[in-house]
Amino acid sequence: MSLSFPFPDIEWEPTQGFWEAASRETLALPRCPSCGRWDWYPTGTCGACEGVETAWQDLSGEAELFSWAVVERAFAKPFADRVPFVAALVLPREAPSVRIPTNLVDCKVEELHVGLRLRAVFRDLEFSGVEGRIVAPFF
Repeated sequence: MSLSFPFPDIEWEPTQGFWEAASRETLALPRCPSCGRWDWYPTGTCGACEGVETAWQDLSGEAELFSWAVVERAFAKPFADRVPFVAALVLPREAPSVRIPTNLVDCKVEELHVGLRLRAVFRDLEFSGVEGRIVAPFF
């Protein structure tokens, strides 16, 4: 199932495990079985030991807010009906060296702060005027 912009490529081998886990409503990240380093954003080779094997590990879904921005203008037409939205980087509890880009949902912007405890929720990601949908983690 190949989807067009603005969807992520859920069939790209280095990130396929992330999207497969999301479809099961689970947050998962790749970890190098040789050295134990979390390998996000995956490229197919471990950035520490250059290993080529990947082991996907399910996480709790708990995270902390690292950074965020309120997006008030759509940068592309498919995002027009989504603004304003909160784009964020979150730190998974089990992998605090990792920054996962996401959107925050069901939150009050004035209550956001660095270190805020978050929990993954899984929802359909879809865009007006674009065919298709996928399940994605939001926080």
